[in-house]
Amino acid sequence: MENIQEKPIKTIKNLIDSSVEKYANHTAITFVNDNPISYSELGSKVKLISNYLQNNEINNGDKIAILGENSPNLGIAYLATTTIGAIAVPILPEFQSQEIANILKHSEAKILFVSEKLFKNIPDSFLTSENQIILLKNFNIIPLGTTSENLNISSYSTIYDNSSNKDDFKGKSISEDEIATIIYTSGTTGSSKGVMLSHKNIIANVYSSTKILDIGTNDRFLSILPMSHTYENTLGFLFPLMMGSTIYYLGQMPTANILIAAMQKVKPTIMLSVPLIIEKIYKMSILKKFQANSVIRFLYKIPVIRKFLNQLAGKKLLKTFGGELRFFGIGGAPLSPEVEEFLIEAKFPYAIGYGLTETSPLLAGTNPQKSKYRSTGPAVDQVQIKINNPDKNGEGEIFAKGSNVMLGYYKDKEKTDEVFTSDGWFKTGDLGVLDEDNYLFIKGRLKNMILGPSGENIYPEEIEATLNKYKYVAESLVFEEKGKLIAKVHLNFEELEEQFNYLKESAHHMQEKINDIINDIHFHVNLELNKFSRLNLLIVQTEPFEKTPTKKIKRYLYT
Repeated sequence: MENIQEKPIKTIKNLIDSSVEKYANHTAITFVNDNPISYSELGSKVKLISNYLQNNEINNGDKIAILGENSPNLGIAYLATTTIGAIAVPILPEFQSQEIANILKHSEAKILFVSEKLFKNIPDSFLTSENQIILLKNFNIIPLGTTSENLNISSYSTIYDNSSNKDDFKGKSISEDEIATIIYTSGTTGSSKGVMLSHKNIIANVYSSTKILDIGTNDRFLSILPMSHTYENTLGFLFPLMMGSTIYYLGQMPTANILIAAMQKVKPTIMLSVPLIIEKIYKMSILKKFQANSVIRFLYKIPVIRKFLNQLAGKKLLKTFGGELRFFGIGGAPLSPEVEEFLIEAKFPYAIGYGLTETSPLLAGTNPQKSKYRSTGPAVDQVQIKINNPDKNGEGEIFAKGSNVMLGYYKDKEKTDEVFTSDGWFKTGDLGVLDEDNYLFIKGRLKNMILGPSGENIYPEEIEATLNKYKYVAESLVFEEKGKLIAKVHLNFEELEEQFNYLKESAHHMQEKINDIINDIHFHVNLELNKFSRLNLLIVQTEPFEKTPTKKIKRYLYT
């Protein structure tokens, strides 16, 4: 592998310039079923867009919003923005019109890059302003006053028609301490904050990633998470670009069939995911097959046989992923203990990482060869982690310090001051414990923790993990109400209906059966829990829980 330290990379501009020079003819980014874009072509496209932005008087510190599904052009827009000292404001595709309006207003964005599909979500206040809108698909420049009803792409010129030759591009001087991006979070608390990340923050995290995973020009990343989230942006975009790897985008919704076809074609070596994806595969594909046959269901309860069956399932799973996967990174939310046990026994190359948008994002992580059950690994290179005021079990709030920690929240000094100590430690709001090897174990969110009747720490996430392993439970949420522990449980109604049809049960018996299932789950879950964590009540949640982009339940909506 080439020495990444040959030239000091301090900004995103340094990163892309270095990669274009080193890996010119290698494929950089592409849709799975499209013509690839080489590093040389990527550099040319970025410079043309950058030149256009500068010619339209975009200066250091100006904000440019980006709203779209994953695509090479979304990445080009991000690079073009950050390489001239402007500030990228990526907006999550899941955000609704009002949230988008709030972000555009709060960030004071001058230009919006948007996909054709999401054009309808642009607020009228932005459509009627003097700010410019550019479609991501072909970089069409949208005339003032255009609405989703009169959008006519074929009649619009593109940036490429209006940009001077790339050789005229002069570039601007950028400091590593300047803001590269403002990312508006959609946290489980419901309060969206603008996280300011500098070039130094992001590049430090990219370098930290190189200490965990050795990648190069032979690696293929298949992207399935939104690029507008810092997890995908830093680790699934800038990290592979710095090392000369190739990034593939699906170009459509990642349904099971589309994803499987893409994995067979790309044969990815690296994938980044949230727990929900691998948990669904385990529950709906692997476990379901083991439970379908009464003999196998019985044998699966015997540890030595279960391990053998899981190894066989693991080999099949790797083939489904294309057969060449060597790193499957999981982050963004807690992974089910049951699923992690399967991944270990299946010898699947998984690793769990931990971080926040505010930390660019990675704080702790490791590779599949050094993983520990239920741990996110040790602090990554250039990051310090400590447990503040640990209790007798060593548990306390996780504090972090490092070059990757954000500058603060945009236009919100009060909230910024709240999350930093006087000596510069960032308060994550998560509870954890470090073992003798300094491996971090996450216990839950500080604000979610419930104090038991005798002062015990009760972590809803641990109870939810116990609930979620039951056959008919799709997801759950545990909270306290009037001193009682209550769980809302969303059942796998699709599987229930399939079971009822198989048994030829009449529809009016369905509610009775659901009640029996809930009572059975309640009884058996409480047998597994310690006395102070036992549930008083289980309530059926008929609709799936609303979730954040990293698939964490928006708890504030239900408690």
